[in-house]
Amino acid sequence: MGISNANLLPSQQSAVLACIDPDVTAASTVLSGYCSLVDFESVMAIVMAGTLGASATVDAKLVQATDSSGTGVKDITGKAITQLTQAGTDSDKQAIINCCADELDVDNGFTHVALSITVAVATSDVGGLVLGFYPSYGPASDADNATVDEIVA
Repeated sequence: MGISNANLLPSQQSAVLACIDPDVTAASTVLSGYCSLVDFESVMAIVMAGTLGASATVDAKLVQATDSSGTGVKDITGKAITQLTQAGTDSDKQAIINCCADELDVDNGFTHVALSITVAVATSDVGGLVLGFYPSYGPASDADNATVDEIVA
């Protein structure tokens, strides 16, 4: 893994690669954009559950593809959260999924990841971020998603 440098800002060491904007989501699956891990050693996906509807469930996982359009999409083994439930008092909770670039099916050309969040049974508030860490070339913020509006040092 990359080496930390205390002289760099956290925003220079990690990048917002993809997001699922926090919003009220009907029972469905929402997907972040696909982000390349070619220039990052690892990603951390943060799943955010707000208020969950009556009897709602939330599942989330990382999926992999061979390009940014999702070609050949498939799950990444072991990269799914334990289901969040309204009955389990999981409203207003977060879950984190870590993944290293070498956990992708690189032998078959898989280089991109996306966060998939599935809301079932009832409309619920959800959102998510995919952060890239340990860039091959820095600063990491050069790879920030276009939706990043500002970085304050």
